[in-house]
Amino acid sequence: MSFELPLLRIGLAGFSLEQQEALGRVLQHASPGGLAWEFSKFGEADALWLNGGRTQVLSATTLRVASGVPGGRPTQINLPDVDRPLAFARPLPRNLQPELCFDIEDAAGVGAVLGRLEGWLRPLIAQFCLASQVLEQESALGSGLYHVASASGTLIAVVDLRGDAAVMPTATPLDFENAMWAARPRDIAPPEHFVRTSLSQLMWQYALRTARDVLPRRYRTEMLYFRRPPRLPQRLLRDSHLLLLRELAMAPGTFTELQQRTGLVGVPLAHDLAALYLVGAITSNQKRASQASLRRAEGWDSSLHSHQPSQPSIQGRDSRLPPQPNDLTAPAPLNLE
Repeated sequence: MSFELPLLRIGLAGFSLEQQEALGRVLQHASPGGLAWEFSKFGEADALWLNGGRTQVLSATTLRVASGVPGGRPTQINLPDVDRPLAFARPLPRNLQPELCFDIEDAAGVGAVLGRLEGWLRPLIAQFCLASQVLEQESALGSGLYHVASASGTLIAVVDLRGDAAVMPTATPLDFENAMWAARPRDIAPPEHFVRTSLSQLMWQYALRTARDVLPRRYRTEMLYFRRPPRLPQRLLRDSHLLLLRELAMAPGTFTELQQRTGLVGVPLAHDLAALYLVGAITSNQKRASQASLRRAEGWDSSLHSHQPSQPSIQGRDSRLPPQPNDLTAPAPLNLE
């Protein structure tokens, strides 16, 4: 079985373009665990790095970070709302003593911070490794409950393919190499200290962090349909996911047609569709499609025979569809955990 590691992301605030480039070069080789890190938007980041030299302490719970880019907007952070680790580049502001800090020019120091972050993110990394194995073995696995043990026999995960998963929080990627899967009765509960998550969230987080192309080949040629809202908190979905869900809820479309209708193209579109496919939100099988979505599409098609299009196609968008190119609302409630 192939060995796969996740892509982890860092959100930056207060760094100049030159500092970001310097940190990016260090980041390529600094991970103690051999993991890949990249910079991303704050909302998509697994950890946040702030430039202490541009950070102002407004109160015991609020920080303001000035932009390091000319004309950029400052970032205000309410510490009780932060649900991911924070690290600060020196110099630090007065009245602030963070647990993690580093010097931009010190590659060893940056590596040490990454090592600490990878330790905190170990449950997420373990969940990624488990999801990778679920995907590789899906054709051989049924819909039952499985215990996953390391090569040494240690229980590292429990997976119910109809519902949720639980992972040992201290499991490492090496524990999942050559792991053994065994079917078990459903009335066997996972150990209490295991980290639990829904199967949808497990596969979603995998889809956002894998470098593999996991979109089935047929999804690039056949008609695609909206099936159901993904069973995820809405905060986990990006604007591009919401746009695709909206488009397919209005009318089915092929990969090529979705490129024209959304402006998403190539690899980014395939990546977003793969995430929606892995959580069962879209399908290439019309029999599994949302009947409400199909009726809506049929209604628009029939209206073509009695009405002329009210306006021309915009940016390649099919003129038969309602003109909602910037509508990022969800086609149905998403908080279905």
